Amino acid sequence: QVQLVESGGGLVQPGGSLRLSCAVSGSRSSISAIYFFGWYRQAPGKQRELVARITYEDRPNYADSVQGRFTISRDSAKNAVYLQMSSLKPDDTGVYYCNADPLGSTKYWGQGTQVTVSL
Repeated sequence: QVQLVESGGGLVQPGGSLRLSCAVSGSRSSISAIYFFGWYRQAPGKQRELVARITYEDRPNYADSVQGRFTISRDSAKNAVYLQMSSLKPDDTGVYYCNADPLGSTKYWGQGTQVTVSL
């Protein structure tokens, strides 16, 4: 089992920045089995979508909509995953979820943190 707890969401004006954090906990064997850590978001009335993910080898990839504006990173020593978001747009508004994927049938999700980009 892996537990994920997000933090860092809030209200920000367009063009602003936010840094989301995901605290990862669980057994060492469960955490070491994770292939991808990722961030997803869900806007009202829309499906949950992948924003960014990073492999256990620290190889990131991003959705086209956030490429160049968002940066995903992880700190293995702190068991944390981060999403640095810059040049935020109203379309970035949504609930952001941390995800851990061991490439098996079980995926792990956090409870989500709200990000609102508005004047």
